[in-house]
Amino acid sequence: MSNEFPLRKIIHVDMDAFYASVEQLDNPELRGKPIAVGGSSDRGVVSAASYEARKYGVRSAMSSVLAKRNCPDLIFVRARFDRYKEISKQIRSIFYEYTDLVEPLSLDEAYLDVTVNKKGNPSATLIAKEIRARILQETGLNASAGISINKFIAKVASDINKPNGQKTVNPEEVVSFLEELEIRKFYGVGKVTAEKMYRLGIFTGNDLKSKTEGFLEEHFGKSGSYYYNVVRGIHNSPVKPHRIPKSVGAERTFNENLSSEIFMLERLEHITNELEKRLKKSNIAGKTVTLKIKYSDFTLNTRSKTLPYFISDQKLILETAKELLYQEKLQNSVRLLGISLANLNTEKKERTKEVKEVVSVQLKFEF
Repeated sequence: MSNEFPLRKIIHVDMDAFYASVEQLDNPELRGKPIAVGGSSDRGVVSAASYEARKYGVRSAMSSVLAKRNCPDLIFVRARFDRYKEISKQIRSIFYEYTDLVEPLSLDEAYLDVTVNKKGNPSATLIAKEIRARILQETGLNASAGISINKFIAKVASDINKPNGQKTVNPEEVVSFLEELEIRKFYGVGKVTAEKMYRLGIFTGNDLKSKTEGFLEEHFGKSGSYYYNVVRGIHNSPVKPHRIPKSVGAERTFNENLSSEIFMLERLEHITNELEKRLKKSNIAGKTVTLKIKYSDFTLNTRSKTLPYFISDQKLILETAKELLYQEKLQNSVRLLGISLANLNTEKKERTKEVKEVVSVQLKFEF
């Protein structure tokens, strides 16, 4: 890393099986048992699974039917989002005792920049340990953490010693840590991308690092440059206390599968009405309309169109969504439709200086 490289002390805190853990906390009879938060009906989906359920392969976003097949003793519990928000608020209040630079990603995880912190503690590792102890003491829940020089590495590190653990990747360890990391553990590399990388002979960070930026852009488009940089420890995005949404959307899962576009038009109208309300409430408009279609076999299809002007009006969004619906023939019956608006008028372009290489770090930068 050059001297211009922004060295930060970033902590990524991630609650362990948050929704499921809250249910087990509030109902002692559920402790130690495989539970899934979500609907148990034939059309239900798992929102979260306890670690006891995960041993059987139960995962979030899995259909309830498949989850029950994997784990016959699985106990389904209805989600209580008001309760999850209440505890999330408690946890965030702990974060703010250490730093104002807190970027929540969801109810159960957040980034903290503790480079300069309210406790005057130079060790991000000790701060993370203290925060996790405070969370356990005040909520009865376990959290894991990753600590490193940027958000990407901290996020990856928080998964290493889960549950109820933490992992620090010191500045001098960044390169070797990323080189040895399995490619599927890179944040931003999903199942489909990982399989594509496997076909290209990329199995570890070291394999990824051996590819040129041009090669990665050729095969992965704009994401190629991202992969090229992060495997070298370059990820300059700061912790943003007030996150600006990149998209606003609404979606619906249907009680019965829809087999024709005609049956979907009325549903699209309801969805765009809901989307317009959300846009107007936040005074947001966007240029890119995306239609999300989830089929009965759970395969997902998205279709997008970017307009030359900002829109937030329900009729204009619906008109574009209809166009996208008829763009391709349906592959199967449909269980879910969603519409989102991106390329928003709230987006601020950040000017960050590109760093093209990683050199040695000052080892006095204590972690």
